[in-house]
Amino acid sequence: MTKVRKRFHLQCEFDERLAGRIAAAYSIYGIMKITIEPSRTDIYVEYDASRLREANVTAALEAAGIPVTEVAPV
Repeated sequence: MTKVRKRFHLQCEFDERLAGRIAAAYSIYGIMKITIEPSRTDIYVEYDASRLREANVTAALEAAGIPVTEVAPV
């Protein structure tokens, strides 16, 4: 298993509906953990890179109703 942590910017305001979608995203094969930043504008997604590719993570989040954009590493 190759664990990767990636940062994403939320494209909508964090609310209860989005929180439910994030909770449901744990059922996506390969996603292990989603952390919401205190600012509630960014999330970190930990996933198994041996099961998901980086581009698949973004697509899976958007398919789950979580509109995000990738944040380039610093």
